[in-house]
Amino acid sequence: MEKKLLIGNEAVARGLYEGGCRVISSYPGTPSTEITECAATYDDMYSEWAPNEKVAAEVAIGAAIAGARSFCGMKHVGLNVAADPLFTASYTGVNAGMVLAVADDPGMHSSQNEQDSRHYAKASKVMMLEPADSAECLSFAKMAFELSEQFDTPVILRLTTRIAHSRSLVELGERVDNGVREYKKDPQKYVMMPGMAKVRHVVVEDRIQKQIAWAETAPINKVEYHDTKIGVITSGICYQYAKEALGDKASYLKLGCVYPLPVKLIQDFAAKCDKVYVVEELDPFLEEHCKQIGVTVIGKDAFTLQGEYFQSLVKQVILGEATQSISTDLEIPPRPPVLCAGCPHRGLYYALKKLKVTVSGDIGCYTLGALQPLAMMDTCVCMGASVSGLHGRNKANTANEKNSVAVIGDSTFMHSGVTGLINIAYNQSNSTVIILDNSITGMTGHQENPTTGKTIKGDPTTAVSLEKLAEAVGIRRVRVVDPYNLKETETVIREELAAEEPSVVISRRPCVLLKNVKHNPPFQVNKDKCTGCKMCMKIGCPAISFKDGKSQIDFTQCVGCNVCTQLCHFNAIEGGNQE
Repeated sequence: MEKKLLIGNEAVARGLYEGGCRVISSYPGTPSTEITECAATYDDMYSEWAPNEKVAAEVAIGAAIAGARSFCGMKHVGLNVAADPLFTASYTGVNAGMVLAVADDPGMHSSQNEQDSRHYAKASKVMMLEPADSAECLSFAKMAFELSEQFDTPVILRLTTRIAHSRSLVELGERVDNGVREYKKDPQKYVMMPGMAKVRHVVVEDRIQKQIAWAETAPINKVEYHDTKIGVITSGICYQYAKEALGDKASYLKLGCVYPLPVKLIQDFAAKCDKVYVVEELDPFLEEHCKQIGVTVIGKDAFTLQGEYFQSLVKQVILGEATQSISTDLEIPPRPPVLCAGCPHRGLYYALKKLKVTVSGDIGCYTLGALQPLAMMDTCVCMGASVSGLHGRNKANTANEKNSVAVIGDSTFMHSGVTGLINIAYNQSNSTVIILDNSITGMTGHQENPTTGKTIKGDPTTAVSLEKLAEAVGIRRVRVVDPYNLKETETVIREELAAEEPSVVISRRPCVLLKNVKHNPPFQVNKDKCTGCKMCMKIGCPAISFKDGKSQIDFTQCVGCNVCTQLCHFNAIEGGNQE
């Protein structure tokens, strides 16, 4: 069989393909995005980007009940959005197999919290598998479909950033397509009115007991005996860390099924070891189960609740051995993420800064506008919260209406911002919402969304008009500005803040990283004209720096956006296209 080096997300996509998946619906979110992007390359599976994770889960549930194996993928905070249908799908069960992949982000590389999604498996009473490398990503994805059908339940596949994005060897197999199962009308099973749901809850609890029995002897729950002075109970990437740190100095119970958890298997393993550690990132999920079943373990008393683990940490905690390292006296300056050179959001934020407004922020690449020197974001909670939060702020104090705005991206607006806008129109707050339309889903890597007019495969489709949508929900004042035009942007926002009714401003300019976006020639600084006033530095463009008392522009980064020239009162920035 052919072997390949695949990242975990690619391997999951391959597992979906080999497992006979037919329908895939997801919302992009790092670190899960590549699963669906890779799955879309297989023509035997229908793939789509949904407006949000709740819709994606509902699509997968509908397809599974109809008889087709289905999948939806998301990052950990996306599971919050999909929780409503997930909990009830646990009661209804499935017809064909349904798999939901969630990618947690310990260390918050690209997230606003360190949520541990294992709690969702327990709370929803849905089986959860956790692979430890790319090979298991593939095999567990296939197995999840089989378990889903065996136990009549959705199955969650949990990854973390390191598993999703690390690369290891995978053996490819052939696709097994079982076709589409027959759908049989069964309201008692699929219509969750209270009377039916009470009966289904009994089924769910019985199912959990059967799954625990399966977990006791499941091949994915593996015991490795070496030196039994130390025992390690672990799963996922932490298994890799423990193995590399401890080697044969410890024995291991590697749990591939992290819910429901076995009882006797854990008790028997612990009984053979002198001292047992639980190595798991984030919450003490495995640890609490061990203690509940009477097994004494060392867990979060020794390990941290925050961030990612690593080999040297495990070695230090368990063996008391510090890993040798080399340090230098060099002071390396920090390199925080910044808006790209020519990013259309930069001009918009600069205009907001001049207006001295409070900004209710949202999730996306434009969240970087919270950083200096623009520093134009006051809050950021979750996707869509900027719009709803602005409404709440203005209802709390109507004096805020004239100096507060919400900013939200085009994809994020479609995800969950539109309902907040409906609330503004319906409950009448004089709120100004700015939609940052860069014609793509930017932060997660340029995925299409309902406003772009293209599907996940790049095929043309209906494009939602942000202007017409805003008008349809009751917003009469809708304006469109080019954020490269600072004067126009500032003027329009000032006018909408002064209006005595809610309004929407669409800041429209494509992302500079899109392949089809043409750039002007780069600008350069005339040293003789530059006075060193640093006005051009106030927009925080990474192409502009300051040296020997003068500004300079890196021609390799400059895209000729013309924003900096509008700040220079001495016409020292020349070239490009200043029409």
